[in-house]
Amino acid sequence: MSRLNQELGLLQGVGLLSTSLLGTGIFVVPALAATAAGTASLWAWLILIALVLPVAFTFAQLGRRFPHAGGAPHLIGRAFGVRLERVVALLFLAVLPVGLPAALHIATGFWQALLPLDRGEALAIQLATLAAMLLLGQRPARASGLVQGLIAVAILATVALIWWAGDLPLREQPLLPPLAADDWSRIPAALGVMFWCFVGIEAFTHLGEEFKRPQRDFPLALLLGVLLAGLVYWACSVAILSFAMYGDAERDASALPRLMELLLGERARLLVAVVGYLACFASMNVYVQGFARLIWSLADEGKLPRALARRNRHGVPGRALLLVVLASALCALLASGLQLSVDELIRYANGNFVLVYLLSMAAGVVLLRGVWRAVALLSCLLCALVLAMLGSDALYALGLLAVLALASLWWRPLPLGARPPL
Repeated sequence: MSRLNQELGLLQGVGLLSTSLLGTGIFVVPALAATAAGTASLWAWLILIALVLPVAFTFAQLGRRFPHAGGAPHLIGRAFGVRLERVVALLFLAVLPVGLPAALHIATGFWQALLPLDRGEALAIQLATLAAMLLLGQRPARASGLVQGLIAVAILATVALIWWAGDLPLREQPLLPPLAADDWSRIPAALGVMFWCFVGIEAFTHLGEEFKRPQRDFPLALLLGVLLAGLVYWACSVAILSFAMYGDAERDASALPRLMELLLGERARLLVAVVGYLACFASMNVYVQGFARLIWSLADEGKLPRALARRNRHGVPGRALLLVVLASALCALLASGLQLSVDELIRYANGNFVLVYLLSMAAGVVLLRGVWRAVALLSCLLCALVLAMLGSDALYALGLLAVLALASLWWRPLPLGARPPL
């Protein structure tokens, strides 16, 4: 029996996941990938989708069999014990110091395309964004599903408008250009950045308990969301390459706004700014809600202080959400003060995500049977390959995992008390 309100349907689930995957990446990562690998990035997207699909299938089967607000850490704990569950939960939450500031910085960039903002004004917009997520997150889950479904439609319409206005595909830019010998050596660097676009699957698993029919709708929503996001990313990359809107950090950061302005004129800047900001908001909202549900689930099971398990009048974990938003605000303040670049933050965050994926796939090997166990094993190998591609950027996650594992030797389970009131 679900401990949270079961309000999400299939379309709402697809909207939540697709906007989570597209959000902060769609307006930046295709240009970063093009700079790293040129036209070979179109092949890299197909390779990445092929790498992600077995992972998505495994998460879908795990979520269908074990829907739980604890998400990936719960699945890992189910396979390997409570101690590792808490280690992975903290590893997942450790994305906050690097992942959320990167996403907030990208979101603020769309405001900067319209208005000249100094650092203080940009930080104020970031904090206001977190406040808006706090307000939306206090409402039932279906409210987020409706909002993000509308944002998903806006993203699809924007990419379709680019293709129509640019008369794509261009004859001189093949959809899948032939690969030269040196192109293969450039693809791993592109994949290291592009993996950012498909983080969000593990956060989506925290919403498993809130589907009306989790056995049917959760895996369908996950797989359809991944395929839809992959198609949109590839289409966006075709446009970026066709009009050469890439080449260095400055050009990459403003690639899609400049392309829209080229194709549709000055007024298109407002459209891109609004849709881009909303896409970033949608992606961050799924993560913030996922983090809140993870903390709530751990507290509800007596693994964190029971006060964090209190729910508001709508049945959502309001107190845990407040904690996540406050922690995100602190991380945004620190990132702004240290002036960390988006590229650095993305690469460090990717290490955490890939490691959580790897451990989740290992849990799939233990918990699943038959052909799905073989898929989970293949996913383990693929995640290990992506982790190796990150190189030294993965050291942040591996070092953090080692520290948390050592600290876990001194942890003691919290005593179980009475279940907190709603």
